[in-house]
Amino acid sequence: MTAAKLKLLHRLKSTLPAGELQLNPRTLKNYAGDKWFAAQQPDAVALPRSVKSVSAVLRFSNRHKIPVTARGAGHGYVGGCVPVYGGIVLSLERLNRIKEISLADFVAVVEPAVVTQKLQETVERRGLFYPPDPASRADNFIGGNIATNAGGPRCLKYGVTRDYVLGLEIVLANGTVVRVGGRTHKNKTGFDLTRLFVGSEGLLGVVTEATLKLIPLPPFRANLAIGFASMKNAVRALQAILSAGFLPCALELADEFTLAAAYQRTKSERLRGCRAHLIVELDGQEKSVRHELADLEKIVRRHKPLFVERGLGTNQCEEIWKIRREFSYALRDTGLTKLNEDIVVPRGRLEDLFQFAARLQKKHGLPIACFGHAGDGNIHTNVMVDFNQAGAARRAETTLDELFAQVIAWGGAISGEHGIGLAKKRWWPRAVSKAARELHSTVKRALDPKGILNPGKFV
Repeated sequence: MTAAKLKLLHRLKSTLPAGELQLNPRTLKNYAGDKWFAAQQPDAVALPRSVKSVSAVLRFSNRHKIPVTARGAGHGYVGGCVPVYGGIVLSLERLNRIKEISLADFVAVVEPAVVTQKLQETVERRGLFYPPDPASRADNFIGGNIATNAGGPRCLKYGVTRDYVLGLEIVLANGTVVRVGGRTHKNKTGFDLTRLFVGSEGLLGVVTEATLKLIPLPPFRANLAIGFASMKNAVRALQAILSAGFLPCALELADEFTLAAAYQRTKSERLRGCRAHLIVELDGQEKSVRHELADLEKIVRRHKPLFVERGLGTNQCEEIWKIRREFSYALRDTGLTKLNEDIVVPRGRLEDLFQFAARLQKKHGLPIACFGHAGDGNIHTNVMVDFNQAGAARRAETTLDELFAQVIAWGGAISGEHGIGLAKKRWWPRAVSKAARELHSTVKRALDPKGILNPGKFV
């Protein structure tokens, strides 16, 4: 860091409350990256306790062209909060209050560092429901969910984060604080600026408050865990469920490699010899859920399952989900590096995707583990790599190139919920047309003309 930059940062520090700007090298190291394979130490870390301080940091940084990278819990998988050009990491971790839960309006007003699971448990105790449920909900922040438009298993029935964001308080690059949207469940007053910021990955503004839509908590839930001897039977059972007019809240599918790793970790006997695994969950009124579950089981049994296990009520359902939540950890237990790609294909291409992944695995000699949200085509396709092997890095890159090319050719998307960040930056020009990329750049220039917000990413 140059003497001039250090002097500027000390000037900023003097204008903020004590402890809100850190320059200690050990602190800086802790804010260098997320769960992806890149890191860059910032020059300073801002830890504001108020919107006023967030505004002050951005106003000063904009004036002096200092890069600012907003950060939540640091649980992203694409390097979205890596401060590529140093500058200031603006951590929102101290803005962590649930400010309001309204039973009358069915809304929650929260600061960005509220943990997703904490919000869900708090509103459920009051008979309300916040459906978005990313896998790391026990650790991630609502603000990060908003930045990436996070999803989860319940997206099939309930939608993703953007569908529950009614209003936002945003601090723009120049320090201006603006409110968009509101607390009504319908609003057609001007452009839908709220959704513009949802999924913007910290490139357009910094979220300091969110007003979230809540819905009534379904009083009962039930699920089926089903093992199959082939992926073909599992996919066809899934298609039959949807064709019969059912809309489960979750349809989760896992492949043979994932299940073998999960067996090694959990020793669950039902996974031994299982080549595909499907979880189907329903929720609603108890009488109707029990009746529908029985009908679903009849449909599933036509597709020759190895086993069908029922979960009735929250406790039994959670026992079934325990296996699903072990998948990522089980893949890490293999000792291989997991390149987690959250691709999405049109639902009719699910069987094609699993077949294509098997061909890629054979062609390049790299295991590929596929599991995830089959109900909406969002399958986490994990290329498993031993980087100690000669040529492994090159083979991994070639595998990803071919995977993304095929997904795009099918009309799919290279990210369903993690975002682009740094990890998918090289494939951004292939995934989005030139005209659409230029439109992104136009919006970016309008809101951040000096380019200080999260520079070095895909726009």
